[in-house]
Amino acid sequence: MRTGYDLELVHLTKRYGDTVAVRDLNHVFTPGSYVCLLGPSGCGKSSTLRMIAGHEDVSEGSIVLDGQDVSTLPPAQRGTAMMFQNYALFPHLSVRDNVAFSLRMKGEDKTKRHARANELLELVDMTHLADRLPAQLSGGQQQRVALARALVTQPKVLLLDEPLSALDPFLRIRMRSELKKLQRELGITFLHVTHGQDEALALADEIVVMNDAVIEQAGPARDVWAAPRTEFVARFIGGHNVIALPSGKATVRADAVTLSDAGTPATVTAVEYQGASVAVTATTESGEEILALIPEAAFFGSPKSPGDAVRLSWDEGRLHRLTA
Repeated sequence: MRTGYDLELVHLTKRYGDTVAVRDLNHVFTPGSYVCLLGPSGCGKSSTLRMIAGHEDVSEGSIVLDGQDVSTLPPAQRGTAMMFQNYALFPHLSVRDNVAFSLRMKGEDKTKRHARANELLELVDMTHLADRLPAQLSGGQQQRVALARALVTQPKVLLLDEPLSALDPFLRIRMRSELKKLQRELGITFLHVTHGQDEALALADEIVVMNDAVIEQAGPARDVWAAPRTEFVARFIGGHNVIALPSGKATVRADAVTLSDAGTPATVTAVEYQGASVAVTATTESGEEILALIPEAAFFGSPKSPGDAVRLSWDEGRLHRLTA
């Protein structure tokens, strides 16, 4: 049984006038995986997603899905489906008719399209609300309807444009779990755009970090987190300190930095209680800002305040050299 389709970007470029939004991307996405395109606003991730969906024209290069160049095909013929950030549900249609809408446009009769819509609503646990209008649903319920509507056409790749951004923090975490579970059950590629590092780490089998219209680094989530290639990735993914050494730059994770009697002299500039740990930011005599995550019990055994002199230390074996 086939569980995924190859999706490849070949020299993919997008220009808006003189502005290059996406520059010469070359990447093969692992079939049947959950992929997060991660990066700051304006890095090109949404433009990339919209080109794959067919909602933006390709300036140069191609998009290959299951061996076919789909770059010039209309969205409905690509084998992709897109779930929009604002869900874009039709307010005058019931939940069931929203999900069945694309099948209606293809000319399927009412009985068949409603049967298919009911299958998808069951998949996202929304069968009991099938006759309601979107305005009668919560944000999380509207998201499930939008997800069912995107999946009703049985896409090879599902594209998600910051799908969790409109939800409150508690529901966002819950929906992350549901999205991951659904992707595993369906076995198709999910390509999810986000600017949230925690969201990408929680969801992704593969993270593709974009910056300034190019891919800075791509790989399994744990590899990108533990072994950033560039200073940008280290700082953007979070939890890493970038340290200048005579031989070049390296990173050390904040949870590997300790406060001790011997080490690099520094002055505490900020203290933030985070529950299980306390985040202590200190500036060294050379002006480098270092973040240390100290276990809660250890910190309150010898608490520090902004302005206090401390010494920072870390195991040299925990240093990770940057390659670019």
